[in-house]
Amino acid sequence: MEVLDSSAFIREYTTDDDVVSIPAVHEELTGEVALRFDAMEGSGMTVHVPAPEAVDRVRRAAKGSGDAAELSDTDIRLIATALELHATLVTDDYAMQNVAERLDLPVEAIARDGISEEREWRFQCVGCNRTFDENKERCPICGSDLTRKNPA
Repeated sequence: MEVLDSSAFIREYTTDDDVVSIPAVHEELTGEVALRFDAMEGSGMTVHVPAPEAVDRVRRAAKGSGDAAELSDTDIRLIATALELHATLVTDDYAMQNVAERLDLPVEAIARDGISEEREWRFQCVGCNRTFDENKERCPICGSDLTRKNPA
């Protein structure tokens, strides 16, 4: 079973496996691409709404990896769907792939190479150079902006 991100519909991804998506993906699509979603749903694609517990687990994993600020609510719900259904996540989004890896979910990239390693991001102040595990609006020490850094 495969859980399809918006990019799967945009790039006309095809598979012989059972496919699933979520209502929020349909809401993101317009025109011919939205019709493609409708056609796939009409030919057997399941539209799933993940349980709040699965969504919370994905949010915690994204916070732990430092990807929370990079993921939309749709992204989180797609990963939660893959988690609940023990399915492969089909996406080109690197932050989604990183969180899926953290949750031991299989991922299939569509148009790009997938990630080569899981990353745990840190956030560094551009003013005082202090680093933090969590992203904040501003540095709590000097008030400057924070940037996302890979500690490796």
